[in-house]
Order: sequence, then C-alpha cells, then structure tokens
Amino acid sequence: MNRPAVRDFALLLMRLVVGAVFIAHGYQHWFASGMSATAQEFARFGVPQPTLSAYVAGTVELIGGTFLVIGLLTTIAASLLLLLTVAATYFVHLGNGFFVADGGMEYTLVLAAALFSLVVFGTGRASLDGVLTRD
Repeated sequence: MNRPAVRDFALLLMRLVVGAVFIAHGYQHWFASGMSATAQEFARFGVPQPTLSAYVAGTVELIGGTFLVIGLLTTIAASLLLLLTVAATYFVHLGNGFFVADGGMEYTLVLAAALFSLVVFGTGRASLDGVLTRD
C-alpha cells in the first residue's frame, strides 16, 4: 500500500465533499434564498451585524468552498470556513442540543473536524497547492 497516495486520496475526497457542501450553502445564501432573507434569519439567531454577517458568510462559503474543491490556498480557505463554522455552532446550533434533527450542533461539529484536519494536514498532492509547491 502506498501511504502517501492513500493520504492524498483521502484529503482529496474530504476537500471535494466539504467544499461542495460549502459551495451549496454559499449559493443558497447568495442566490436561492437571497441575502435579505439570510440577514433576517441571522438577526433572528442573534448574529451581530446580520446583514454584514450574511454577506461575509455567503462569500466565504462560496469562494472558500470553491478553493477547497480545486485545492488552492487550502489552509487559508479551511481556516476561514472553520471560523465561520464555529460561529454558526455558537450562534445557531449550540442551544438546540446535539442532534441535527433538532437543529443541534452535530453537523457543524463534523464540518469543523474535517476543516480542522485540512488546516493541520494540508491539501495533499492532488491539488493546485500541491502542483504549485512541487520542486
């Protein structure tokens, strides 16, 4: 078994799945429900500066998710998405218990763990970061 190849495949798979999730969320904020509805929802949850926060969240999700998928500036994108996920856990999900069916933090904790892993272990060779940093 070629351990570096397995590691690179695992990081690629995690980047693709997590990136796609955030692209979908960012798209939803920007285009499906719209920023006005997102800001109203953020206000209901007690998020500070809900309009600004909606734009920041939607942008970081859309662009950060895209960067995860292509593997560009992965550590920075994963770090920003991790901060966003921690904020979502705190403002939206923490008071609802654990399980996602109840609006709890189960899902955001899984995303946070995956993002933290990308911050710690990087992007792998199957990425633009990997191509750009090869000797």
